[in-house]
Amino acid sequence: MMEIYLLSFILATILIVPFALRSFSPVLWADVVYFRDLLRILVTFVSRRRRRPLFFVLDRFLEQTAASPDKPFIVFENEGYTYSHADKRSNKTANALRSHPGYTAGDTVALFMGNEPAFMFTWLALAKLGSPVALLNHNIRTKSLLHCFNCCRAKVLIAASELKESVEDVLPSLIEQGVTVLLMTEHCNTPGIESFSDKVDEAPDSPLPRSLRSHITFKSPAVYIYTSGTTGLPKAAVVNQNRLLTALAVLSSNGVTPSDVVYLNLPLYHTAGFIIGFIGSIETGSTIILKRKFSASQFWDDCRRNSVTVVQYIGEVMRYLCSTPKRDNDKDHKVRLAIGNGVRAEIWREFLSRFGNIEVREFYASTEGNVGFVNYAGKIGAIGRVNFLHRKLFPYTLIQYDTERDEPIRGANGLCVESPKGETGLLVSKITDIAPFVGYAQNEDQTERKRLRNVLKKGDLYFNSGDLMRVDQDNFIYFQDRVGDTFRWKGENVATTEVSDILTISGCLKEANVYGVQVPGHEGRIGMAAVTVKEGAQFDGSKIYNHVVSYLPSYARPRFVRIQNAVEVTGTFKQMKVKLVEEGFDPGRVRDPLYILDDHEKSYVPLTAQVYSSIVSGNIKL
Repeated sequence: MMEIYLLSFILATILIVPFALRSFSPVLWADVVYFRDLLRILVTFVSRRRRRPLFFVLDRFLEQTAASPDKPFIVFENEGYTYSHADKRSNKTANALRSHPGYTAGDTVALFMGNEPAFMFTWLALAKLGSPVALLNHNIRTKSLLHCFNCCRAKVLIAASELKESVEDVLPSLIEQGVTVLLMTEHCNTPGIESFSDKVDEAPDSPLPRSLRSHITFKSPAVYIYTSGTTGLPKAAVVNQNRLLTALAVLSSNGVTPSDVVYLNLPLYHTAGFIIGFIGSIETGSTIILKRKFSASQFWDDCRRNSVTVVQYIGEVMRYLCSTPKRDNDKDHKVRLAIGNGVRAEIWREFLSRFGNIEVREFYASTEGNVGFVNYAGKIGAIGRVNFLHRKLFPYTLIQYDTERDEPIRGANGLCVESPKGETGLLVSKITDIAPFVGYAQNEDQTERKRLRNVLKKGDLYFNSGDLMRVDQDNFIYFQDRVGDTFRWKGENVATTEVSDILTISGCLKEANVYGVQVPGHEGRIGMAAVTVKEGAQFDGSKIYNHVVSYLPSYARPRFVRIQNAVEVTGTFKQMKVKLVEEGFDPGRVRDPLYILDDHEKSYVPLTAQVYSSIVSGNIKL
């Protein structure tokens, strides 16, 4: 009889405890669910790591194709492509490339394409051939485009047909380097550029032998994703096969299932579009609604027409959606989950109020970083939650940071000082076998800059995220700002040191101190440069405009320029930014001459008080 009572008590406890937690302590219940999901992900990952032959992302795609060959994989401009079609088209692409004399299986290949199915088919083809792939930002031009080849040592460039002119601009240098240039078109008369679509159409769709990728290990590079904003001198973050395999879980860990329809309108050359939208959907077997680019006016109509259930965002996307004219059918959709990063708390609240009960999964991660957070509890404004298990697997901490000197604060013992709870600190994460930092291709100097030594004890090694965070009393973690040489604008990271380098080779400028300033009503910070003019020279607004347009994508071009007699530096000769950032671009506060980039005049023109007022009031959009 006693055993029956005991068994009944245990069963009742098992049934009641989850209900009680969910009802009276929803955050603790969210922790329990997160631990469960994290353990499930780890078990799956370890199981896949033990499989022989080695199991990679491509193998997961082949599994999905075998299980659901006729299921829609991609829908693009009202045309659907099944998993089977994607498999066969990628086979044709791989066979066409394999037969080309300028390519050898395993060569690094650069993709210079926008969002289209051919991007995905080509990546799958290259995975079947065992080739690492460099994902080029299709906004980059001339010097930056060529620099990318030096980073990843690509032997082949495959470009979209609409980017032909951009390729022709750098063609002499590509030919000199022996790069094979293929254009996704049926005909091309430009010497040095070969048509490729016609070759793909004619190639067989027979499967590729596994032996072509037998040389690949988990440490082999899978993709190169250009980070620090792909500004003047992009850095190629190495994403190896192990990291890509880990990334498979990014959507499934957030509750995405095979029945979900994922709306992908972020660039495929970015981590968000490629890893979360594309790779994440391969794991779940979901259908991808692919869009060439984000459109606020078409967003919800696309979601309704395609029965979208999962959307991606960056902070700007949320704001753009909330800025569209209100409609009676704003809540008439099937979207249940929005996953992304960088949304402000007030925009988050407005989004939910206007568009309905959508679960927002804000997360924090970086392409090259070794730590990430997910706000699984739904706390508005937070990027995640600190918990014991996560910290054990990925040891991280917040350390005190001197924003004026642009360096961590160290104690008398030479070690960094941890930030107390509630205070802002620099996020650093210990570099371990579980949480490695691979670094940047062909750029040991930039890789070393991201390593921080002697943090909590002599000889330790941490990854410097460059991000300032704060942990509140309830253990929720909040993003505060970026430090030093990087800020974010239009959803892109902009490396200030790289933009400074571009400005100083313009001819008339001696020094350039680049930083980001806040603009009312806009996410992130817009670029501004405090510059000095060479002796005997004059500031030439038209010349500077043409220079930055030639070297930098639109989001990295300094919108404001401040002419100074001398650039202020610290005692250790580091450029001072804090005061400049505080003063911003207000002619009422800044006595130095101010200029604004004017695309209509194709020049930097004087910034007047009237123009400033129009920007602050929102009459002029940046």
